[in-house]
Amino acid sequence: MSKKTRFTGFQNAMLLATAFGVAFLFSQVAAGQPAEAQPQQASPKSKTASQPKWTHPAIKDIGGVHPRPELPVRPDPAANYKILVDVVSDERDPAGRFYGLQRLARLVNLMAYAKVPAEHVHIVAVLDGPTGAAAFSNAFYRKRFNSDNPNLAALRALKKAGVELMICSQALAEHGLPDSAVIPEVTVTLSALTDMVVYGQRGYTYMQL
Repeated sequence: MSKKTRFTGFQNAMLLATAFGVAFLFSQVAAGQPAEAQPQQASPKSKTASQPKWTHPAIKDIGGVHPRPELPVRPDPAANYKILVDVVSDERDPAGRFYGLQRLARLVNLMAYAKVPAEHVHIVAVLDGPTGAAAFSNAFYRKRFNSDNPNLAALRALKKAGVELMICSQALAEHGLPDSAVIPEVTVTLSALTDMVVYGQRGYTYMQL
């Protein structure tokens, strides 16, 4: 047998042994047994994620903040913040409330938690796309969806906290909806498209939720 043949046979033997080793590993995993005992290490998130505490310094019940006073990169209480939020996500919680509104409430609560005075926080939120339905009056929402509007409490809390809420009149027209379908807390504007431009020129930072 030549050296080349013996070397090829050796390679084949190694490949076969490796294949058996991998097969054994998967058989142990499938059986729920570790192939080799490893020291158990706690997840780096386990200490903070086990039972987090939440605070609501500006808007109650929604958008809670997990207190982390030791962390850097936080809002400066002396600064002036102008934020334009495009609320577009159609994700909802089990109660039918838009998650985007809850995250918007968290933004307000985070600013308050960082001790930024309310007069230094200027947030404009455009209810864009599917989230426009959140602005419907309860009577109109019930006619459209056969249920009460679960987003009204969040919108009214946001408005009370100083958030300017807006909805696009072009979107209403496209769906054959009258302005009267919208609750008084939400302003009907010419267009969400131009809202972005107008507030961008006014120095607002764009954010999408």
